[in-house]
Amino acid sequence: MINPHFPSTVITRSTAPWEFEKMGLGLCEGGEAMQKRKLGKSDLEVSAMGLGCMRLSPGHGIVSGTRQEMIALIRAAVERGVTFFDSAEVYGPFVNEELVGEALAPMRDQVVIATKFGFQIDSEQDPHPVGLNSRPQYIKQTVEGSLRRLKVNSIDLLYQHRVDPNVPIEDVAGAVKDLIQEGKVKYFGLSEAGAQTIRRAHAIQPVTALQSEYSLWWKRPEEEIIPTLEELGVGLVPFSPLGKGFLTGTITENTQFDQEDNRGSFPRFSPEARKANLALVDLIAAFASKKHATSAQIALAWLLAQKPWIVPIPGTTKLERLEENIGALAVQLTPDDLRELDAATAKITVQGSRYPEELERMTYR
Repeated sequence: MINPHFPSTVITRSTAPWEFEKMGLGLCEGGEAMQKRKLGKSDLEVSAMGLGCMRLSPGHGIVSGTRQEMIALIRAAVERGVTFFDSAEVYGPFVNEELVGEALAPMRDQVVIATKFGFQIDSEQDPHPVGLNSRPQYIKQTVEGSLRRLKVNSIDLLYQHRVDPNVPIEDVAGAVKDLIQEGKVKYFGLSEAGAQTIRRAHAIQPVTALQSEYSLWWKRPEEEIIPTLEELGVGLVPFSPLGKGFLTGTITENTQFDQEDNRGSFPRFSPEARKANLALVDLIAAFASKKHATSAQIALAWLLAQKPWIVPIPGTTKLERLEENIGALAVQLTPDDLRELDAATAKITVQGSRYPEELERMTYR
């Protein structure tokens, strides 16, 4: 395997552990190398591939496994070199943080845990989000709950989940700055924020990472967000890097979503849109065949090749998919490959909005 940061360096099973460290790599299961990346100009270093944990607990569709099996999956990811895990208070709500906290407690010093605040949840007895709330006092209150559920003394990366139009972003950044000074949070992030909001927040408390959807079928971040992040030295953490599963080719126009699966309400996942968007899936599959890779690996490799400070967080409940996703790190796309992919995908207009209108209005603020 070739390390993209050291193109002339060939990594073999006989490479000494200290040489991996020198090259910015960790060791995966079986002696393979896990690349590491820094998020922007910060010193927060994580595995080049993270794990999105949202669908490992109830609340976003049927979980295809028991709680203990999902804990085992998270720990299997650590064994394979993954060090970056993404959760949120609103996932469940609450139960996802509890799952991630229990799973990672034995290896806390080996991992980076990210979570998010920003939705109003009145109580753990009635855990239903009722809008946004990023008032400073509420942020500090929710962080106490997240610390307890995650079983940590400090949250590695704390994101504002969605920008609250009723609270100046300067107040939000100031509240997180206070938490960092208190040692309860280490790094500050934003999710789905607009460029000007990122700038304003960054002026108060440096933003380490922006979480945003970004993939071969959602390239809007390239217009303004990615140039802003590059200028400010902010990392990008793409969620849904596989198009919420669609780019893998496992979803067709005939797929039936569980009533709890929010994808069933997204315009882009209507049967008509799925049928039209299969053209993009077929294109990626044909390209993957030429590269002796899977469609998922090509979609992830494309993201990894965009910038060295991009760290995707695909989610999965299956060990074989986890290993397949990690395998994308070994897929090397040449400049010609990238030009070919970009030119071909640019000719396809993806059908359907990614979110219902009320959810889309909460983004790019």
